[in-house]
Amino acid sequence: MSSVSEREDIEQEYKWELGSLFASDDDWEQAYEEAQNRLDELRAFEGRATADAGTLLELFEVHESVMRAVDNVSAYARMRRDEDTRDDEAQAMATRSQSLSSAAGSAASFIEPELQELDRDELEAMMDAEPALREYEHYIDDVLRMKPHTRSPEIESLLAELGEVTNAPGEVYQMLTNADMEFPTVEGPDGGERPITLSNFTTLQKHPDRAFRQRTYEAFYDEWDTVSNAVGTSFRKNVTKDQKLAAARNFDTAREASLAGPNIPVDVYDTLVDTVRENLDNLHRHAELKREARDLDELRMWDIYTPMVEGESPDLPYEQAREYVIEAVEPLGEAYQSRMAEGLNSRWVDVYETEGKRSGAYSSGTYDSQPYILMNYQDDVSSMFTLAHELGHSMHSELASDAQPYVYADYTIFIAEIASTVNETLLTHYLLDTVEDEQLRRHILNEYLERFRSTLFRQTMFAEFEQRAHELSAEGEALTGDRLDALYRDLKGDYYEPAVLDDRIAREWMRIPHFYYSFYVYQYSTGIAAAVALVEAIREEGDSAARRYREFLQRGSHGYPLELLGDAGVDMTDSQPIEQATDVYDQYLDEFEQLS
Repeated sequence: MSSVSEREDIEQEYKWELGSLFASDDDWEQAYEEAQNRLDELRAFEGRATADAGTLLELFEVHESVMRAVDNVSAYARMRRDEDTRDDEAQAMATRSQSLSSAAGSAASFIEPELQELDRDELEAMMDAEPALREYEHYIDDVLRMKPHTRSPEIESLLAELGEVTNAPGEVYQMLTNADMEFPTVEGPDGGERPITLSNFTTLQKHPDRAFRQRTYEAFYDEWDTVSNAVGTSFRKNVTKDQKLAAARNFDTAREASLAGPNIPVDVYDTLVDTVRENLDNLHRHAELKREARDLDELRMWDIYTPMVEGESPDLPYEQAREYVIEAVEPLGEAYQSRMAEGLNSRWVDVYETEGKRSGAYSSGTYDSQPYILMNYQDDVSSMFTLAHELGHSMHSELASDAQPYVYADYTIFIAEIASTVNETLLTHYLLDTVEDEQLRRHILNEYLERFRSTLFRQTMFAEFEQRAHELSAEGEALTGDRLDALYRDLKGDYYEPAVLDDRIAREWMRIPHFYYSFYVYQYSTGIAAAVALVEAIREEGDSAARRYREFLQRGSHGYPLELLGDAGVDMTDSQPIEQATDVYDQYLDEFEQLS
């Protein structure tokens, strides 16, 4: 019998308020119809987008209006589905909104090819003739940059219409893992039955009872073995999709295609992997410290998440965690801090795990809405850090939306993970500076070290796995489940050298949903490296560095990611920020040894 609550049993204050989008599903239905009917307004510009400066400006304005409407419809439907993935009506809403998004993309697909028919001088003359077009100057530059990889309007329309199909591997994976898979219960330390879920697995792996951890670990990964064919097929098809779409756009590799969007050279990816590999001795030291702290003869895979401190995480109710996070961001300025506090009091967050709710956590919302944060809060230190992480995303969206027009209010994933990790890092400093309870201090330090391990090192390992899987496929090797298991096991052995591996850990790749967002995971690693550099500057320089950071957030996507970071004081084309991050990790390992 599951101990997870049903959604209707959760008090309203702990559920997000979707009213800033739509007051009801009926209102959503009306907005859906209106947005669908407006697609013809966009199509009417096809073939004459650049007829003159006035027409181009009018097109941009209509495009913004239509896409904002589509964004609102899509966000609401997606969040309604994620509240309970068992809800057929909500699933249908999400499916319809995905179709609408694909249709909108198709309707607008002529814009970039028609812009690319002009050269820079012609577009510059248009901006001189219509000064309001200057607002779109960076966007136009970005479009022209991608000219070699943009196809004819007909092909672009087809690719846009295929969006619903090309997203299928990830959608199937999400439904399989969140709605269809049923994980077993295992005998708890007290003899009672303990349910395993996607959301609580990591928490259960931190339990002090080693035999219980082993039972949980084995039951969890044995369940993944029952769906290995389905997951292997979805992963393989996703890799094939990446490669076919890259080829369709004249890229040599899927990685090159993924990194071209945010204008990130592949050397940044390679520098990350090479630099982290050069510093794996720090990760190995962490593993050895954990073995010693837990007095283990050998570190097994069910010991990896175990805290280096005795006992479970001190109980941290959501209200306490919320206050800690608010206090921690004081170095970013009073306006930032008060805005965050106001949001937390305005039902930004859907707090607790409920039956059927999507696992994990994310920050969402649109240009026209408040931010929304999905959580599965577990009353522990880890959940507090996750709250800080997602609030970083939400505040990034708030500041960018306030400061930028719609065209620049979003931001690339490459810089998105910086804002979230800055909040985590500030929280660590605040708690270690203010908390007197030695046991809680040890748990805080352990949590930050674990986040360093799982963000800088583990995500880089994932990035290696993803890159190697794509390379194997490109070389003609079949990505069977066994081959993927072997590839993953070898990487796990390199990264966790002091630990003893078993066959079940080879299946861990199956439970990583981010593999369905092509070449996404490396940005967690670059994000923590950049975040550490930014926080170190804020702690050393104070207000001037905090101001540069806020300006970085406010710029949204008004500039290329490496340019925006450079203006904030961080050069991610160099290995230095990554090396600095590994040095900080090493310093925290020293501090933990001193506390022990």
